[in-house]
Amino acid sequence: MEVKHLKKTKIALLGNPNSGKTTLFNALTGLNHKTGNFPGVTVEKKSGIFSHQETEIEIVDLPGIYSLNFQSIDEQIAFDQILFGENGILPDKILIVADATNLKRNLLLITQLIDLQTEVVLCLNMIDQVEKINRIRAPHKLEEILGIPVIPTDARSGFGLDRLKDALTIQHPISPKRFYSPDPEVMAIADEVRKTLNLHSPYAGFLISANLNRLTSAVDLPKEVRTACEAQEWNRIQAIETVDRYAKIASILREFTLKPRELSQNVSRKLDQILTHPISGLAIMLVVLFLIFQSIFSLASMPMDLIEGFFNTSNEWFKNRLPKNMVTDLLIDGVWAGLGGVIVFIPQIALLFGFVALLEESGYMARVSFITDRIMQKFGLNGKSVVPLVGGFACAVPAIMSTRTISNQRERLITLFILPLMSCSARLPVYTLLIALAVPDQLIGGVISLQGLVMLALYCLGFFTGLIVAFVMKRFVPEDGQSFFMLEMPVYRAPQWKNVAITVWEKSSSFVSGAGKVIITVSVVLWILASFGPGESFSKLNEAYEQSIVQYPDQTDVHNKLASARLEHSYAGKIGKAIEPFIQPLGYDWKIGISLITSFAAREVFVGTMATIYSLGSGEFEEKELKEVLKQEKRPDGSPLYSIATVLSLLVFYAFALQCMSTLATTWKETGSLFWTLMQFVAFTALAYGSAWLVYVAFS
Repeated sequence: MEVKHLKKTKIALLGNPNSGKTTLFNALTGLNHKTGNFPGVTVEKKSGIFSHQETEIEIVDLPGIYSLNFQSIDEQIAFDQILFGENGILPDKILIVADATNLKRNLLLITQLIDLQTEVVLCLNMIDQVEKINRIRAPHKLEEILGIPVIPTDARSGFGLDRLKDALTIQHPISPKRFYSPDPEVMAIADEVRKTLNLHSPYAGFLISANLNRLTSAVDLPKEVRTACEAQEWNRIQAIETVDRYAKIASILREFTLKPRELSQNVSRKLDQILTHPISGLAIMLVVLFLIFQSIFSLASMPMDLIEGFFNTSNEWFKNRLPKNMVTDLLIDGVWAGLGGVIVFIPQIALLFGFVALLEESGYMARVSFITDRIMQKFGLNGKSVVPLVGGFACAVPAIMSTRTISNQRERLITLFILPLMSCSARLPVYTLLIALAVPDQLIGGVISLQGLVMLALYCLGFFTGLIVAFVMKRFVPEDGQSFFMLEMPVYRAPQWKNVAITVWEKSSSFVSGAGKVIITVSVVLWILASFGPGESFSKLNEAYEQSIVQYPDQTDVHNKLASARLEHSYAGKIGKAIEPFIQPLGYDWKIGISLITSFAAREVFVGTMATIYSLGSGEFEEKELKEVLKQEKRPDGSPLYSIATVLSLLVFYAFALQCMSTLATTWKETGSLFWTLMQFVAFTALAYGSAWLVYVAFS
């Protein structure tokens, strides 16, 4: 049988924000893509592969930019990939996505890419939103003017995707068109840079010369060339370039125009009169958030019950059929109990990611930024801070990375600093377990879930505390130039369910795989610490435990007491006892203390640790849900350990505490400052401890 070897080509995907770039990427690659980081930086890199006409095409989705004259760090990543490539290897061609309804804005970047003298394919997206007569004539006219292939598409419906794939497999000639030429003196400097670095076009030399002092990539230039570059007034020169390009763009648009369908524009304008109004817009936004958190509890209850039932049944099945030895104990009481304690919360996590994706897909997220900008300014932030803060409800790590779109460094630092106060999805398992312990599962007025209301209150607590911290920081962090808030309002569109599904799958699977590795590791270590202990006392307890299995196989109380005593005298118990004096003022015992320590690896490990501890300390664990076991836990004086005061104290502690190594590592990477990283950890740990103490005292 003959084996066909596919040709390979690598394509860089570029476009303005809100041009449909992500929708197109998902339409081309589906689930056949992976995420990572660009070399040397923590900015997320998404790349996908698909095959067409015996060609294997790899698409690298670059951050959305408006121009190659970069301002933010995200834009600089795209600049580096286009000018220097990845590990010195440039993409074979550039696919640029343009919004057909707003071509004037998109043409600035398009003309810059053409001037780089590289192979460019233009995807004229959202063509369905353009008047019908323009859809037929405009692309051909635009091809003549620009000298590059222009493929009209509607990535949401799939229209034009086959033609686009055909265009990506064919080698097209470099466009002969030139849209900007610097004055002779600047051109001479740019040409020297081009020759020295062996670049493919004079305009590439111009861009590197203009941004020489801000580049992250090492550029080795002779001293005289570097001196000549640094002597130029590049801000003025780039301003002239932008004016000249828009003059050319105006002449292009005079030759033809792409009129958007008035219906879509009019509907969006009418909706914005309500949804972006200072009063009604804010009220609607709060209602939307309230409904989201209500739904997270109500819609997730059935699948969570099914998952709990599966783990309880499988736990019992394993214990009845596997040989009774140390390996079995490790697998069931360590790995399986810890992992099950987190997997049960996947429905809630998936719902949270799904709702955030719906807000972004519909165009409403941009309105949230607009509505809150005026409020944010008072706290040292701006409207662009809202997107990372909302993203922080999913996970603080990518949210911290997304602050790179904030060009003002002071506002970026403040946003980045307060992000851990946004209740991320890793806190959901903790919140859900603790709320179920303290808050009755009942409806207010037959409609509003009391548990959902408490969940919303916790999210609001973190958000508004973050604003207070930002306000304080505003007084101490020096200003970094003038702050600007510029935002494009996309038209409202029905969500693309395929994109939502892909986002939910990506984020949920990433959460499970990432959390799973940590949980399994922590569970194994914890099981070892809880199964062994120092001195002869632990050995004697083990002997008594083994004898009880033989002598009293049906006496559950004996088993439970011995199991609990063995845990207390283990290495894990000794560690918990050592820190107990520090956490007793908060209402916690040594078992909770162990969970606090292990959850520093990741917040969600708290639940897995509790599941592991109580499966080792209670012979009945496999027959009951974890929350039922915790409800029966008593203090030495016979009072409930998990009283309302203790549970509320724990909820507040986890709302504020920075219990996440990944978040700290990302803060350090993004700020490059050990000072701000330590400040973030110390400040929020102190805030968590102090607040938890006040709550415990108030409710005791």
